[in-house]
Amino acid sequence: MTITLSDVADHLDLPLTPAPVSGAGHARALLSSPVMGLATLVKAGEQHIAFLASDQYLSQLKTTGALAVILKPQHAEESPVPCFVTSDPYAAYAKLTHLFSHDKTILLFGDQAGVSNPDSPSIHPSARIADDATLGQGVCIGPNVVIGSGVEIGDGARIAAGTTVGSRSRIGRDVLIYPQASIYHDVTIGDRSIIHSHCTVGSDGFGFAPHKGSFIKIEQLGGVRIGSDVEIGAGTTIDRGALDDTVIGDGVKLDNQIQIAHNVEIGDHTVLAACVGIAGSTKVGKMCMIGGGVGIAGHLTICDQVNITGMTLVTKDISSPGVYSSGTAVEPNSNWRRNVARFRQLDGYIRTLINLEKEVRELRERIEQR
Repeated sequence: MTITLSDVADHLDLPLTPAPVSGAGHARALLSSPVMGLATLVKAGEQHIAFLASDQYLSQLKTTGALAVILKPQHAEESPVPCFVTSDPYAAYAKLTHLFSHDKTILLFGDQAGVSNPDSPSIHPSARIADDATLGQGVCIGPNVVIGSGVEIGDGARIAAGTTVGSRSRIGRDVLIYPQASIYHDVTIGDRSIIHSHCTVGSDGFGFAPHKGSFIKIEQLGGVRIGSDVEIGAGTTIDRGALDDTVIGDGVKLDNQIQIAHNVEIGDHTVLAACVGIAGSTKVGKMCMIGGGVGIAGHLTICDQVNITGMTLVTKDISSPGVYSSGTAVEPNSNWRRNVARFRQLDGYIRTLINLEKEVRELRERIEQR
């Protein structure tokens, strides 16, 4: 199907604003022009839509070859091409990607997706499904998928090749699970959530009791509860709870290769970047943003609306919203070595300072007594 500039305007629910140099007539004539897709300002051609969300790239606007650009009101007069004006170009760009996105069902399941009635399950012959599993309408199950006993799968869910869903787990409506994901037993995944390849949900938490020079494994008796509209990146691991469930709230977005330990709770609409590690029983609030490589110790509480910058180590509770950081930025190795050496001497410097303050205080007292 050919997508036109008029289709883009309808999808964004924004009028096409003419470029100052060309006028309204030219913009109207372009509405029937075909649009090939989205591109950056630099690489966009005459059949692409570009966007400008940051002033950092404003210089690229003047020379763009795009058919049209999504931008803020203050930049409309500088655009050499027609534009869609909005206060949030990045959100408009995100919305527009859906218009050009390929159908995931066709990409993952190919012809299998159309072999049966859309209201009936479409199951690859190699899939293994327990007799007491319940499948909703329009479910699509790919090759070599294994569905355990007592599993419930909601309408329109799509489970791609090689995925395993353990006993008594519940998969919501319109959930998309990419190939080779591992969903253990007693896991609940809410509606419209997306689980990427090699993600593991419900593995045992790291629980061992020391005893006589060895360790006794603590069986993890809880499960995992994932809310609706959650997306979990490739290679991410979410451990099951020791007794209560590990909980991921609605709208949470987890990047690739994240470790969520047992009994962690993550509040609604919180976002975690790649390689974050959260130790057991920590509670993270709603609407938080946690940067890549952040490490969070166990049994902590982080309040709502906290932004933790990349590579920060969190070792105590955070009770006030705001931006938090630790560590030092990159610098020449010679400077770093000197700073490390001085850091090791810091305790001695502080002790010297305390002694000097004490001597000054005693000297001031003697002077005042004269």
